Amino acid sequence: MDSHASPPSLDEGDSIDFRELLQRARRGLPRIAGLALVGLAVGLGCGLVISYKRTAVSALRVTFGFPGFELGTYPNGSRFQPDDVRAPDVVNAAIQRLGVQGLGADESSRIRGAIGISGFISPGIIKERDRLRASGQNLPPYFPDEYEISLSLPRDFPLAVRHRELLLAEIVNVYLEKFRRTYVDLPDEFVNPFAALRDADFVEYELILTREMQSVLAYLEEKIDIDSERDGPEAKKELARARAAKQFRSPTNNLSFQDLFKQAQLFSQIRLNDVLSQIYVHGLSKDREHALVKMDYHLRTLEDREQRLKEEESVVTELLSKTQERAQSYVVASKVQNPSGGQPIMDQAFIDSLLANDAYNFLVRRALEAGLEVKRVQAEKARLQERRQRMRTFTTGQPADQAAAIAAMQKTLTDLEGAYQELLTKIRTTMDDYARQEYAAAVRISMQAKTDSILVGLLLAGALGLGMGSALGLGLSLLRESPDRPRV
Repeated sequence: MDSHASPPSLDEGDSIDFRELLQRARRGLPRIAGLALVGLAVGLGCGLVISYKRTAVSALRVTFGFPGFELGTYPNGSRFQPDDVRAPDVVNAAIQRLGVQGLGADESSRIRGAIGISGFISPGIIKERDRLRASGQNLPPYFPDEYEISLSLPRDFPLAVRHRELLLAEIVNVYLEKFRRTYVDLPDEFVNPFAALRDADFVEYELILTREMQSVLAYLEEKIDIDSERDGPEAKKELARARAAKQFRSPTNNLSFQDLFKQAQLFSQIRLNDVLSQIYVHGLSKDREHALVKMDYHLRTLEDREQRLKEEESVVTELLSKTQERAQSYVVASKVQNPSGGQPIMDQAFIDSLLANDAYNFLVRRALEAGLEVKRVQAEKARLQERRQRMRTFTTGQPADQAAAIAAMQKTLTDLEGAYQELLTKIRTTMDDYARQEYAAAVRISMQAKTDSILVGLLLAGALGLGMGSALGLGLSLLRESPDRPRV
C-alpha cells in the first residue's frame, strides 16, 4: 500500500448543513413551544407536590435585655435558660390564645416538639473572640442576647403559614407576660387580702393582715436595700441597679420606694394597729366557740412543728459536740514538685484541714438556724396561748352591746380596706413606672416571624421542566425527515 496516498475526501452528503438544521428548528417552533409549556406545567406540579411534603421552617428572633441577663441570670438571681421561652405551659397558653380550629392533643404535642430555640451570634463577635483567644487571653463566658425561635412543620400540617407566624409571636407575648408576673408586677397576695377575710373571724385578722404588711414592707425594703460589702464585677452591677431603684422617683405620683416604705410603716403602726388593738381589747368575735376551736388546732400544729424542729436541733447539736472534740486547726498550704514534671501536688494535710473546717462551720450555721427557728415557733405559740386564754375568760357583755361593737368594727374594717387599697395603688403605680424604665427592653421581637417561601423551589422545578420540554421539542424537530426529495 502506498504510504503517500492522499486521505479520502469527504462526500458532500456527509457534511453538516447548519442552515438546514436551523430551518428545521424554525419550522418546529410550535412543537418546541408546546412541549416547553408541557414541561413547565409538569415541573411546577411536581415542585408544588414536593414542596408541600417537605418541612417548612418559620423563624422569629427575640432579644433579651433585662437586668442580670449579662450575667446569665434573671433579675432575682436565678439562672436564665433559653428553653424557658418554649416551656410547655407557655406553648399551650399560646396555642389556646391563637384559637385555631381542628387542633387536637396530638397536633398540639407535635407543635411543642417542633419548636426550637438557638442563640444568634454575629460574625463580628466570633471574630473578636477568636482574636482574643489567639492572643492568649482568658475569655469570660458569653451569653448571646438574641435568640432565634423556629417552628419546623410540614406544609401540609393543619396549621396555616400565617397561623404559624402568629403562634411564634404569641409565644413571645405569653413569655413576656409570665416574666412580668414573676419579676416585675406586684405579687398576687398583695392585691386584696381582705377578700380572704370576708368570712373570717375577727381574731384571724391579726394573723393575716400582719403577715401581709410584713410582706409589703419586705418587698419595698428589697427595692431600697444596698449591700455595700459585696465585691466583684457582678456585685458592682447589682449594686448599681440597687442604687438606681433607690434613687428612682415615679413621674406619675412623684413617690420613691423610700417614700412608699415610710407610708407603709405609718399605715402599719397607726391604722392597722388601731384596728387590731380594738379587736384585742374588746375581744370581738363572730363565733367565740368556733374561734377557740381554730386556735386549739393552730396550737396543735405549732406544737408538732416545735417537736420536729427540736429533734432536728438535737441532731445538729450532737454532731457539733462531736466535732468540738478536736481543735479547729488551719494548715498552711505547701506545694510538692511533681517528679514527672507536671503540675505541683497540693499537700494532703491542707486539703483535709479545709474539709474538716468547712464541715464544722456548716454545722455551726445549721445549729444557729435550727435554734432560731425553734425560738420563733415558741414565741408564736406563747402569743397564741395568751390570746386563747384572753378569749376564754373575756366577758362578752350584753348581746346588744356586742352586736353594736361588731357593726362598728365592720365599718372600721371597710375604711381600713380602702386605705390599704390606696397604698397598694401607689405602690403599683410607682412599680409600673419603674418597670417601664428598667424593663422596657426586657423581651422584644427583633425580627418578625417569617416562613421559607416555596417560590424558589417552584422556580427551580419550573425552569427544569421548561428546559427539558424545550430540549425534547428541539430534538424531535431536528430528527424529523426533510421534506426535500432525496438524491438518486
